[in-house]
Amino acid sequence: MESVLEFLGSIAWYWYLLFFIVLVAIRDIFQKNHIILRNFPVVGHARYWLESIGPELRQYIVANNREELPFNRIERGWIYASAKDENNYEGFGTDRDIYSHQYIFINNAMVPFKVEKGSQVDKEPDFVPCAKVMGAAKNRKRPYRPASIINISAMSYGSLSAKAIDAMNHGAKKVHAYHNTGEGGLSPYHKRGADVVFHFGTGYFGVRDDDGNFSMEKLKQLVKDHPQVRAIEVKLSQGAKPGKGGVLPGSKITKEISEIRNVPMGKDVLSPPSHTAFEGIDGLVEFVESIAQETGLPVGIKAAIGKLEQWEELADIMKVTGKGPDFITIDGGEGGTGAAPPSFADHVSLPWVYGFSSLYQVFQARDMTDDIVFVASGKLGFPAKAAMAFSMGADCINVAREAMISIGCIQAKACHNNTCPTGVATQNKWLQRGIVVPEKADRLASYFKKFNKEVLEITHAAGYEHPCQFDMRDVDVSIGDNNMTQTLEYTYKYQKSPVAFQSMQHLKDCVHLGGSK
Repeated sequence: MESVLEFLGSIAWYWYLLFFIVLVAIRDIFQKNHIILRNFPVVGHARYWLESIGPELRQYIVANNREELPFNRIERGWIYASAKDENNYEGFGTDRDIYSHQYIFINNAMVPFKVEKGSQVDKEPDFVPCAKVMGAAKNRKRPYRPASIINISAMSYGSLSAKAIDAMNHGAKKVHAYHNTGEGGLSPYHKRGADVVFHFGTGYFGVRDDDGNFSMEKLKQLVKDHPQVRAIEVKLSQGAKPGKGGVLPGSKITKEISEIRNVPMGKDVLSPPSHTAFEGIDGLVEFVESIAQETGLPVGIKAAIGKLEQWEELADIMKVTGKGPDFITIDGGEGGTGAAPPSFADHVSLPWVYGFSSLYQVFQARDMTDDIVFVASGKLGFPAKAAMAFSMGADCINVAREAMISIGCIQAKACHNNTCPTGVATQNKWLQRGIVVPEKADRLASYFKKFNKEVLEITHAAGYEHPCQFDMRDVDVSIGDNNMTQTLEYTYKYQKSPVAFQSMQHLKDCVHLGGSK
């Protein structure tokens, strides 16, 4: 044995390297899966290695500040700086092409809104609650006014990691925002003190029986046991994959997730495309109404917008019966945190501006906009975009990817692989260890505060006290090839219905926010 080891030790290292290269070359020549490796053994591996690091090279070296999608470097940088409570200003002027198609311009007033010293706005410059109350129009037992115009959109425990959900909920509590559970059920990490909107889709996770059917009794018990659940949202579709059920890869299903969702471990969980708890638009209205009656909570629906015929039918039924959803979350069809086939994310349903403007007019034509809280979702987590959304009729904003970025997401686009390097969208315990919950909670809270503060500053520049006062003449959009702008009113052919508003002090004193009026 010693002689063998002595002989092997006497061989120069480069002969071992050469032997390894020969083995790889033989393997490459005779394998049948990759043309490049068969034709160019050994060196062909460089092509696959370069391809694997291509996204990182483009993100950090090749792409310019405004080039990347879905969020470019400047947008991500603004969120990072806001979340870290750093200087989020830019110097030496904008680097945007302000003459580009669909560029938005907010029309400032000659004399801005004056913030009186000692007023509510002066005392709390980031206090911007929703101007409407969910459930008030239909006299629900427990109506709800969101205390913040920016809130966390539907992202489930399973799609996101435990630490990510934990940090988001703690952060939302700090700024009085609500946290939408996503369709994966109410996890322990959603119970850190923030208001919760319980969301479920066609899989009914968290409120399903052993056969996978919706259970009203389980929903009633969940609401009874968790007073922080302030509203319920029924998912009809989402921007990432409208008309297609959700997918949670088996690799992401831990024992805890299996118990919360009441699904087996190790197998992909596929939600059906449509609901089994109701049929048709009539059935949807009755389903929503039964949930509201049984729980006392406002009930809403979430959808990406395409054809309008069924929305017209829904609006007609609601107008005649006085029943139906208390709020509607309109999701942009640009794709989002949910993994989806490119054909769906790229082409199915309308982008937010087109979908929302079409849907809003359906309810406006029936004089119903006062009775519904319109929640906007779709890359709107930036103050100027939010101002545009409010001018079109939105009442509050839900953010998903922006919230992820605020707690450390680097847009690696690995959400569907369970390999997210930041630990935000993976169940890998080692990768999750990078998330320090208290620190990331502070970062989300800081981002929300900066967002509210800047939205309010833009509002004041336009001459208003609250963003609900924006209308479609306050925002211009660049159209055509003649470097001309037109108001949103001209572009989308409608004018937003006025929203009832007295003052910020009146909202602060509102009984739904802990006041006495």
